[in-house]
Amino acid sequence: MAERVLVTGATGFIGRHIPPLLQARGFETHITARSTATAPPGITAHQLDLLRQDDARRLIADLRPDIIIHTAWYVAHGRFWTAPENTDWLEASTALAAYAAEAGTRRFVGLGTCAEYATEAGDDAFPWPEHRRIAPATPYGEAKAALARRLSEIAEARARFGIAWARLFHLFGPGENPARLVPSIMLALREGREAQCSSGRPVRDFISTPNAAAAIAALATSDVTGPVNIASGAPISIAAMARLIGHVSGRPYLVRLGALPDRANEPPYMVAHIGRLRREVGFTAPVSRAADLRHLQMRL
Repeated sequence: MAERVLVTGATGFIGRHIPPLLQARGFETHITARSTATAPPGITAHQLDLLRQDDARRLIADLRPDIIIHTAWYVAHGRFWTAPENTDWLEASTALAAYAAEAGTRRFVGLGTCAEYATEAGDDAFPWPEHRRIAPATPYGEAKAALARRLSEIAEARARFGIAWARLFHLFGPGENPARLVPSIMLALREGREAQCSSGRPVRDFISTPNAAAAIAALATSDVTGPVNIASGAPISIAAMARLIGHVSGRPYLVRLGALPDRANEPPYMVAHIGRLRREVGFTAPVSRAADLRHLQMRL
């Protein structure tokens, strides 16, 4: 009998890409969404507001999933970093994991963030491993780090309940808020406008949401526990990313680096070490940002 997997937040920026991958691997796939969602053939949708904890508990008790991939969170652009909703989602997510443990779920995968890590001075040339010091600088990062600790505590108290924590780095892909870096540049160039950017000196680790979803699906269906960085492992400056978008769009001359001021206190380097993802999870799919950007451009 196929194992049953539940994906929360399955209409979201990254959650939407995960269910078909699990279905293709032979899992009985279920999804939740806050509003009514049309699921692809063979995938069962459940309308659920996870902040209504009694409803969440009933669904988990009835469904009894073997695996849960929890992607739902508050992610309103420009607000999620400091929003009070982070506390609500911390509590709801903790409760969801506790209900899952009670119901016999064997594996729970939560989504973390590179914003959990400390941004130390003087380490701007080395990829960040999972054992890097945790010292978030925002309420969003604090809530995610707190959830990772709570999940570990639940796993320690429950036999046969494994926890994996997918720490996401810098995502881009279909459905992204148009004010964010990649779509804002793409839309400006498509309309023949200048894409005004800062200097773009900071170095980041960009990965497309379809690639990140494939990595999360591989993690969920493995036996690896604990934190795992979900990223490309390939550093690129924001300036180089902007120029690449310009090249893919065929209008590199409209990319204006230095037209906007740099953000204050911007970490100079945020790049993942992906040894665990490659060696332990076994996810070695090649990343081509240019190909991903061309695909995104067709869907934007």
